[in-house]
Amino acid sequence: MVATSTIATLVVASAASLFMAWAIGAGSSGSTPFAPAVGANAISVMRAGFFVGILGLAGAVLQGANVTEAVGSELVLFPSGGGLSAIAAIVALLTAAVLVAVGIFTGYPIATAFTVTGAVVGVGLAMGGQPATAKYIEIVSLWVLTPFVGGGIAFGTAWSLRHEATTEERLVPLLGGLVGIILANIEFVLLAPGSEQASVARAVARAAGTPILPSMIVVTLLAGALAAGLLYLDIRADVAAGQRHFLLVMGGLVAFSAGGSQVGLALGPLVPLLGEGPTAAIPITGVLLFGGLGLLIGSWTGAPRMIKALAQDYSSLGPRRSIGALIPSFIIAQAAVFFGIPVSFNEIIVSAIVGSGAAAGGGEVSREKMGKTVLAWIGSLALAFGLSYGLFWIIDAAI
Repeated sequence: MVATSTIATLVVASAASLFMAWAIGAGSSGSTPFAPAVGANAISVMRAGFFVGILGLAGAVLQGANVTEAVGSELVLFPSGGGLSAIAAIVALLTAAVLVAVGIFTGYPIATAFTVTGAVVGVGLAMGGQPATAKYIEIVSLWVLTPFVGGGIAFGTAWSLRHEATTEERLVPLLGGLVGIILANIEFVLLAPGSEQASVARAVARAAGTPILPSMIVVTLLAGALAAGLLYLDIRADVAAGQRHFLLVMGGLVAFSAGGSQVGLALGPLVPLLGEGPTAAIPITGVLLFGGLGLLIGSWTGAPRMIKALAQDYSSLGPRRSIGALIPSFIIAQAAVFFGIPVSFNEIIVSAIVGSGAAAGGGEVSREKMGKTVLAWIGSLALAFGLSYGLFWIIDAAI
């Protein structure tokens, strides 16, 4: 049953959620995953926008539940339970979406997770909720560590690929094997009964009826060996073609991960209005599909502009630096999805691009552009919090 709102108000809240999903698809989740591959000339801008939309939709449906639940019920604590009211959800979503849209049309990647988190916390506190301090520590820790961890891994990967002591024919397949190991252990909704999630390794072990842990280890190692072997054969046949294929696969995986993470930023404030569990007006899978379609439309209509900005304005990327940027982006994104932490894909990708660029001397990275981007991230968090808090307080007083 729909609680705390009329049908008309719910429709407005759903429209605000769809607008937010469009803004995210046109901005962070639609532009960042394939930006390094576009910068390395592995795929065109328009084709990247097309594929990122499809993959983002799949990620939203298969992996979007964790972050959606976190944004909807874990950012602000209410003594009586429940979540944001319909009016609060509308204010939070519209405030965040407008700020993200401004970033899209001005060419600066506003961090979506910053704006949504600030807006949700702002209206939640204005409603009388209590700060979720433990969750804030968890979120801020990831936000602060992302540039250092992501940039550091990107630097190390790009440097290793460029170093004379290493050969790409061996190192790139090893990186592919690492990706295969991670893929075998990320969780999907359809691999477990009901609303539960399970990894491919766990699902295979469960289906085989063998001890879970040993079987998961075997499946994980086989997945890594298979990925490494296929990439080794591809690289050995043609190094340039193998690199390009690996870039496209990594771009697709990052796009999928973006859908699983970013859809929760659009849907989180809406979910409490629909109820929970068996009493929910719409099953969580249906809600995720709704948000995923919003991401898809945004990616197809607005992403090319931001893809160009990231691929060309931030750094001129070659294949090695692009691989170096996408590896940590995929790892951090999946960690955020697993723990249910809202994370900015702009922050992830931009940090990785800078890290991989530093391996080549960093001369091609625009420091002025990066400085303005960091200020935009910080400013969007504070502005979203202040605007949403003030707008809800005014509307609540007027009502």
